Amino acid sequence: MFEYYPEGWNIDTQENRAATQSFSALNDACREGKILESRATICDSSHRLLVDLGCMKGIIPREEGAIGIREGTVRDIAIISRVNQPVCFLITGFEKNPDGTLTALLSRRAAQERCQKERISKLRPGDIINARITHLENFGAFADIGCGIVALLPIDSISVSRIDHPRERFSVGMDIRAIVKSVENGRITLSHKELLGTWEENAAQFSADETVAGTIRSVEPYGIFVELTPNLAGLAETKENVFSGQQASVYIKSILPAKMKVKLVIIDTFDFSYRPSPPKYFFKGDHMDRFVYSPSESEKKIITDFI
Repeated sequence: MFEYYPEGWNIDTQENRAATQSFSALNDACREGKILESRATICDSSHRLLVDLGCMKGIIPREEGAIGIREGTVRDIAIISRVNQPVCFLITGFEKNPDGTLTALLSRRAAQERCQKERISKLRPGDIINARITHLENFGAFADIGCGIVALLPIDSISVSRIDHPRERFSVGMDIRAIVKSVENGRITLSHKELLGTWEENAAQFSADETVAGTIRSVEPYGIFVELTPNLAGLAETKENVFSGQQASVYIKSILPAKMKVKLVIIDTFDFSYRPSPPKYFFKGDHMDRFVYSPSESEKKIITDFI
């Protein structure tokens, strides 16, 4: 059974390679209705995608390029942006060229419609899925959740520790896990922070009297917030010439679960840009009903219910 993964996940699998090695194999895939993946090489002047199938060329007509192109609800950039990228498709037939060679006729839209019907329409809040980051905006990250169908991950749902831009957590093409936050009129909104661990799970990685690495997140009159992990920040005493976005070395004065606080002292800061690293996930299951971030002894309760 085909797994409805983000585009690119299946392109190098043995099954996919075998299905594109000959006309006979492609014809079998056409007859059996298999969803395959190959790389789009050109978007021509008619906005058809030309696809390299190895043993022959394939064409995805413009209106077959994505759900919504035919209806005018999706712009052609959804097609153009797939050049030099993997695309999924169903083979709808074959066309003989004047020179006697064959070209495969493909539909990415049909593959997306099947994914929508058999996978995405069945998702419910709390379901945890695979996703691949496709592009980043100030307000959030967009991620492919299956066959090129994209969902929004709002910036405030990426991590507990606040960030200025999703590029601080993700890069385009990064594979992540995400949790379905809401389903409204078939539109999926994602969350991510609930998979990055509770306050206690993150605080357990540190001890008082250690000096550790951190990132300056905000400078306030009463103190400086320093991120220790994406789901844990501490408050340091004020210090001159410290700015948001800097890297820091910080001394841990105390860790106070009842107050859900980590008290810090900034030792040094410096400017340096790190490429985002793959997230570390604490939750390994495939569904979550409730996420309780706060420690049991804390008076302040931070809870997410997926209903």
